[in-house]
Formats: sequence, structure tokens, C-alpha cells
Amino acid sequence: MIRELAEKAKACLPALAQGDRDQALLRMARLLEERWEEVKEANEKDLEAAQEAGLPKPKRDRLRLDEKARRDLVEGLRQIALLPDPLFRIEGLVKRPNGLKVGRMRVPLGLIGFVYESRPGATVEAVSVALKAGNAMLLRGGKEAFLSNQALVGLWKRALKEAGLPKEAVSLVPTTDREAVLEMCRLELLDLLIPRGGEELIRLVQKEARVPVLAHAKGVNHLYVDERADLGMALELALNGKTQRPAVCNALEAVLVHEKVAPAFLPRLEEVMRKQGVELRACPRALALLEEAVPASEEEWDREYLDLILRVKVVKGLEEALDHIARFGSRHTEAICTQDPQTAWRFLEGVDASLVLWNASTRFNDGFQLGLGAEIGISTTKLHAYGPMGVLELTTLKWVALGEGQVRT
Repeated sequence: MIRELAEKAKACLPALAQGDRDQALLRMARLLEERWEEVKEANEKDLEAAQEAGLPKPKRDRLRLDEKARRDLVEGLRQIALLPDPLFRIEGLVKRPNGLKVGRMRVPLGLIGFVYESRPGATVEAVSVALKAGNAMLLRGGKEAFLSNQALVGLWKRALKEAGLPKEAVSLVPTTDREAVLEMCRLELLDLLIPRGGEELIRLVQKEARVPVLAHAKGVNHLYVDERADLGMALELALNGKTQRPAVCNALEAVLVHEKVAPAFLPRLEEVMRKQGVELRACPRALALLEEAVPASEEEWDREYLDLILRVKVVKGLEEALDHIARFGSRHTEAICTQDPQTAWRFLEGVDASLVLWNASTRFNDGFQLGLGAEIGISTTKLHAYGPMGVLELTTLKWVALGEGQVRT
């Protein structure tokens, strides 16, 4: 079944590369406006089943498709449609001494397998980015969002057909069995497999895959509050990073505070976090400055909570913060709050993460927020993309040579 879907999708690649992909994106945007009630009805059934199954509230929030989600998805589709077509342009054309002109042409990756959990909005975002780049998609969503994903893929097929493109270019695996993931891991028809979800899913795919994998791993994200930080700004960054949407991968999981400002900052941090229902788990030095925090165990410093829990640690300075991030971070998102440009630049250079921010929330590690329109995921590996994967990241470059009869001697 999965192989048959993949074969049909792969056969669509020539038509996608030459067809009006932007028209398909715009048709999908229109269908989301006209037929949102169908999607909403399917999503409500998924939400009811999730609540009955005892899915935690932060994860149910990721599952929910509300009016704001619809507006964001529609806007993302239209933004991507306005982007220049990335395909078949020759880059870096140079003339060799023998007159041969050599360059690189941007082309689609091919058939992309996408294994993801919970967020049905990814069914729109991922396909829109992949489609703009001329790729076909084979989707395997999580069981929590199965009905929502079915409804959205149905709209994609209609949008493709209305744009004169083959509807088989986008397919949803009609099962949420674990075996489907394993089958996709070993499906040589896939040119790339992208897992997006919890740590268990990522590790499973990386272990079992026989095709190239581009991993979207967990987000153990830190905010370092420097001795020269604006403490009011630091509070806002911490509050936004932790509480706006705690169950997403770019949410804040830990705050590192310079020892010189910890006595002034930590009681204020505790006050604002308490009002939002956030539990603080702290190192011994931070515990002495807090009233209601609990000790953080050594085993949890690299944990992604995806919940209203925040770790707090007092550090001697920038170098200790950098060492801590290098040891416990997940190369996803890291931020510093400081008014000292030299310290900020040392942090920007020294931290290994897909996005490093100065005086801004970790929540900005998002394709839409960074101007990509949307993303298929945030790569925490470095081959061949690092950070949010937009349209260009879902293409590759092949060499081309333009000659006038040259032969090698």
C-alpha cells in the first residue's frame, strides 16, 4: 500500500517541476477559506478523542485548529506563492580556461517522506514548502490528528487537480500503525525522510532508516541573562518563551542567570511565572533566592518538558553559560539578553544551535517568523540544512556545463 502510494507520487515529479505550483498553493489557500468547516469538524472529532484518551492539555493545544490557525495557514500559503520559483536557475556560472561554462542548477530533492505527530497544521505547512520546491510528498501523521490530516490532504488533492497538477503528488498513509513508519524508513523510493515529533519518534527513524534522514530533534532551549541585561526585557523574553505556547519545540526550557543579577532577577522571575502557573526547578544557588521552586535533578537538565515547567540555574558568567549549553542543549534555539555587544557577539559565535538570538525570544525559531512563509521542520543536523527548512532547503544543486564542442585532452 505504502509502496504503491510512493510509486504514484514519484511519477508526478516531472509534472510538478514544469507545472503551475503557485496556482496550487493559491487554490489551497482559497479552499481553506471556503471549506474550513469540514476541516474544523474533523479536528473537533480528533480533539474529543484526544481528551477521552487523556492527552495532556499542552498537546491538545498543538492539535487544535482554530480561526487564528486558519488565518496563519492561509497567509503562509500566499507568502510562499509570492516567492520566486527556485527551480532551474543556474548559480555561480564561471568560464573555465578552455571556454567551458560551469555552474550549478537548483532542482527538487524528489519524493519526501514526512513522519510527524500531533500538529495537523504541519500538513499544510510542510506540503506547501515541499510543493513550491517541486517535490512530491508522502505523509504519515500521528493518530491524534488522523481525521484532521485526512480532511486537509483531501483539500490538497483538490487544489492540485484544479491547478492542473496530478493529485497523487500528495498522499497520506491511511494508517497510524508503527509498522507504517518502519516501512517508510526502508522505502528506497524516498529521496529524503523527515521525522518531526517527539524524541522517541526521531530516534526510531534515525535508527531504522535506510534512506537519507533530516532530523527535527527536541528543543532544549536556553535564555542566558547576562550581568548587563535589561532585567525587564529578560522577564518578557522568559515569559514569552515559556508561556506563549509551552508545547512547541521553540519554547524556552531553561534560564541561566549571571550571579551578579540573580538576587534581583530571580524573585521577579518567580513572581511572573507563578501567575502563569509555571513550576520552577532550580539549582542549589537559585533555590536560595526563590520561595517556591523545587530542586532540579542532574538528570533533567537536558529534558524537553513541553509543559509549564522551567529550569533555573545561576552561573558565574558567560563562559559557564556556554559550557552548560554545549553540554545540555539540543542545537535547536539559544538566546542571550544583554546590553553588551561584545558579550552578545561572543555568545552568537560560541553557541552551536540552528538559531542564536540576541535580545529576542526563542519563539522566533519558526519559518513563518523568519520570513520563509512556512517550514517543513527545524533541522538540528547540519547536512544539508540547519535551522528552519524553507523552500531553498528542499532543493539541491546539480552541476551543469555549457560547452561549444570542448573535449578533454
